[in-house]
Amino acid sequence: MPRFKDDAICIRHLDWSETSQVVVLLTRGHGKVRGLAKGSKRMSPGSVARYSGGVELLTRGQIVGIIKTGMELATLTEWDLQEPYAHLRNDLAAQRAGLYAADLCNAMLADQDEHPGAFTAMDEFLSALAEPAKRELSLLVFQWRLLADAGYRPEVERDVVTAKPLTDRASYTFDARAGGLTATVEGSTDADDGSAWKVRRETVAALRAVGAGDAGAMGHITDESARRANRLLCVYLRAILDRALPTMGLVLGE
Repeated sequence: MPRFKDDAICIRHLDWSETSQVVVLLTRGHGKVRGLAKGSKRMSPGSVARYSGGVELLTRGQIVGIIKTGMELATLTEWDLQEPYAHLRNDLAAQRAGLYAADLCNAMLADQDEHPGAFTAMDEFLSALAEPAKRELSLLVFQWRLLADAGYRPEVERDVVTAKPLTDRASYTFDARAGGLTATVEGSTDADDGSAWKVRRETVAALRAVGAGDAGAMGHITDESARRANRLLCVYLRAILDRALPTMGLVLGE
């Protein structure tokens, strides 16, 4: 593949040597890219010019690189810092939420599989973390958009067991294996492996508002409803991945 230039958010990095880094970038047009940034830690004028601002975790920049067929790592030759999301360095809760989002993107998305929707969702979420009062809702929107972009949008309008529209109830059951809600009594679904959970009406209303992109309805979602919905989507993501990510405990309170 020829030389490429793209917008990118750094979602993981580690030291490769004293002067270089291996980074995982979520890009707008090339999906998740793993690359080697040679000389990115050097302080020479040439290196500083090529890696302006430094490649730091949870920052957005413009990257230039080369992806070669058969090579596990792309060669990253330039980075121009565009957005440092400075508030993440001054607020521990915001930083932890950002790390959770980065872990999800890394785990849910395949390498070099285009996901411009996930990139936009991540960028907007990291920016929204500057407003503490809206963090639960912002996280709910992000998780929903990532699930939808990855092909796992939860079904919250129709019964995933009967395929019929869901009637209003005090509670529902979320079947993770089927990927959505059912009015079937909890414990009587095919999900006999602990992947079915009882869900309150208020939580369902929050999910529906976010799924519909209804700004008016989202404005009435309480922090508690958003928190419950976030926990539900988090355990759904855990079921999809068949493993728990270290940062999931931040959402589940574990």
